[in-house]
Amino acid sequence: MNEILWLLLIFGIKAIIIISFVMLCAAAFVYLERKISAVIQNRIGPNRVGPFGLLQPFADVLKLFLKEDIVPKNANRFYHSLAPIITLGVAFSVFAIIPFASYLKIGDRVIHMGIAPNINIGFLFVLAMTSVGVYGITLAGWSSNNKYSLLGGLRSAAQMISYELAMGLAVISILLMSQDLTLTGIVEAQKGLKWNIFLQPLAFIIFLTSSFAETNRSPFDLPEAEPELVGGYNTEYSGMKFGMFFLAEYANMAAASAIISLLFLGGWNFPFIYEWLGFANGSVELVLVQLLVFLAKMLFMVFFFIWTRWSIPRFRYDQLMNLGWKILLPLGLLNILVTGIILMYI
Repeated sequence: MNEILWLLLIFGIKAIIIISFVMLCAAAFVYLERKISAVIQNRIGPNRVGPFGLLQPFADVLKLFLKEDIVPKNANRFYHSLAPIITLGVAFSVFAIIPFASYLKIGDRVIHMGIAPNINIGFLFVLAMTSVGVYGITLAGWSSNNKYSLLGGLRSAAQMISYELAMGLAVISILLMSQDLTLTGIVEAQKGLKWNIFLQPLAFIIFLTSSFAETNRSPFDLPEAEPELVGGYNTEYSGMKFGMFFLAEYANMAAASAIISLLFLGGWNFPFIYEWLGFANGSVELVLVQLLVFLAKMLFMVFFFIWTRWSIPRFRYDQLMNLGWKILLPLGLLNILVTGIILMYI
């Protein structure tokens, strides 16, 4: 009984810490996006609220809380309210299996750095959650009783189905390399400089491109394309409901950056640094260094997401579908075939 209570306490503390971390990350990424886009476009960016404008995201959240929640007269009120909850809940759920470092040893107890980072379904959970995430956007478009919102929801469904196939094929080649379904095992297989970005460059390109599509980030943000769909699936949303979709987008970007770091950039591994520091396995010092290494890689990927958004124009929808079905899908199958042949003979 004491062991069960201990586990529940640990899981509860981890969940509170990680949810708070994701919320702060989303606020920080909004600020970074606005500052980086300002530098790219030779502007100043937020600089009024707080020193260097650091409190601007919190002012935006307060503004959204105080805004009136408007629901169209003929909309389905239940699903209209449920949609942003599903989208945000799924975005947070992905972080349940993301490990941030190896493990921390306290006495005889081993505490893994994540809510449940060693579950044996590993990345299958991530693919399942991203599949469920499309329901929130599709429901938002359908329940709004607006043809533009409905088209945006349908676009999102078609886009996620198309690019999840390519993403799954890219992951299969990584699983073949590591022979492990857990994200911790995949990271451990990349010790030294055996990072999958060097061993599987094609899988990295496929997965990265699919991640842009899965997170609805430009140049693949077709579900909310304002030239054709006014505002897309969230046209009829206001107040904090709109803010929840906004928060989910940045939480998904954080999750995608974390997963790319784990699958292709070695996670918390960095060549020679741990041997040079000489910290013992499971020590607090080693965990902190691993956490900093992982966060640095994650922030680099976030910067890449933001930089791409403000550098590349949006695709046409036919170009988006052609890229997914005619280019990425065949390349993913070819990459699995070549990886299997190499592993069989080497």
